[in-house]
Amino acid sequence: MCSAEPAAGAAAGTGIDWSFQDVAVDKVMVAYADGHRSVLLQGPTGSGKTVMARKAIARYLADGGRNVLFVSHRREITRQTSQKLTAIGIPHGIIQAGMEELARPYAKVQVASIDTLLSRAIRGSTMPLPPAGLLTIDETHRAVADKYQRVIAAYPDAFVLGLTATPCRGDGRGLGGIFSKMICCPSVKELIRLGVLVPLAPDDMRDVLKGIGLVAGEYNESQLAERMDKAKLVGDICTQYHKHGQRRKAILFAVNVAHSIHCCQELQKSGVRAEHIDGETPLDLRESIIEKLEDGEIDVLCNNLVFTEGFDLPSTSCIILARPTTRLGLYLQMVGRGLRADPDGGKKDCRILDHSGASRAHCLPDDDIEWSLDLDRRIAPKAQTARKRAVNGERDGGILECQAPSKVWPGTICGALRIGGHQCPECGHLPKRPAEYVKVRDGDLVLFGASATKPHQADIVRWLAMLLWIVEDRRKRDPSKKRSAAYFLCGEKFKIPPPWHMNPEPMMPTPEVLSWERSRRIAYAKKMEKQRA
Repeated sequence: MCSAEPAAGAAAGTGIDWSFQDVAVDKVMVAYADGHRSVLLQGPTGSGKTVMARKAIARYLADGGRNVLFVSHRREITRQTSQKLTAIGIPHGIIQAGMEELARPYAKVQVASIDTLLSRAIRGSTMPLPPAGLLTIDETHRAVADKYQRVIAAYPDAFVLGLTATPCRGDGRGLGGIFSKMICCPSVKELIRLGVLVPLAPDDMRDVLKGIGLVAGEYNESQLAERMDKAKLVGDICTQYHKHGQRRKAILFAVNVAHSIHCCQELQKSGVRAEHIDGETPLDLRESIIEKLEDGEIDVLCNNLVFTEGFDLPSTSCIILARPTTRLGLYLQMVGRGLRADPDGGKKDCRILDHSGASRAHCLPDDDIEWSLDLDRRIAPKAQTARKRAVNGERDGGILECQAPSKVWPGTICGALRIGGHQCPECGHLPKRPAEYVKVRDGDLVLFGASATKPHQADIVRWLAMLLWIVEDRRKRDPSKKRSAAYFLCGEKFKIPPPWHMNPEPMMPTPEVLSWERSRRIAYAKKMEKQRA
């Protein structure tokens, strides 16, 4: 279930350059030497954070460091970390309910489930608190939770190393209250270039979130489930998997357990080999289903946030987002499950089937993100911010759905997401731009620059006299017209307040004045029509 252990530099026979891992670990050690006690290591999903943690642990022990404690919240991460440590011969024990046979209480390195550690050594006293000079916390975006805070408080003198792909809280703010230094690995885009991750082919299907409320900053689950678990939407998931998934190994993220089961059942009815897993699935059955996906015996694994973290199956090449989310971190965790490169399996890219609108709401998975520890700043990808401001997506780089005819399914459109002004990553289509549209605003030509002068008094008097004639002539036919209109028009013409102090005799207007006054009436009529619309 674990990805192959990468060597330093280019992995043998793969062409993948992993040297960035050693650079990141070096920066972590320098930060500790500079006096930082808590360091956060950020790396996109698939960058090998567990391997980097193992390298940091080895460096710490080699430098004479004392005991190490690695804390995680999932059984899969505990097992994966143990395998990484075993691969380079670091003796360790495991603190995990149900894995007592692997307990090594006197080993210098302990890999612990946070819940087991809390119940046995912090809240309870069935085991002593394991000593640690280096406390490593996986998926550390969870570290603001009370149970993580209690573990950190139990080790006031330890160096702390946090690992995460998404270093922000659920509300998008930084983790500066816990960590004083952040080390960032290369971005998703750069790791794709290095061959560590695979390219993306996002397909956007729909966004049906209007009217759904929020609870603690996230969509109301019951309302969301009711909206997403419709026969048409679930049927659309099946149709689009047949159209775009093309029997790829896929992970489907649903709103809740019932929604996941329904999606699984409908996929099965449509001929897709699908299985469902949730938090109550027995461990042996769960492992059996995962092995079936790995061996190609099933196509789609449906779940409700079971596999957002700590699940590494490099051959996964399709992610189905049937669950909308307001949280950038959760969105990146979900799509990240399919980004790992699989050199041995011939995987070329990962297809994201977005039925949730998350790609438009947050960002494209390979957008560069400027992470920060700032507690008062919400993380917002700059590229997506610019897209949301775009009025014309084709010219300003907005996210668009490709409207070209599908090369695979006649009679349908391609449907893949593309950036305005760029070719579709799926079919290569780039529409011709339409003729330029020029917005026009009514106005007058005026002198500009050194030659511009204030209007002459005589010109104001002359124009006012002619405008008074026009207004008085109208008043003969419509007494509701007011004489003051001439003064407002004169003020508009010369960009001055209405000249109430003037009272010239009305005079026959010139064609110039008649034409200008007519333009003002047309402009006013257009304004009223727009307001009524």
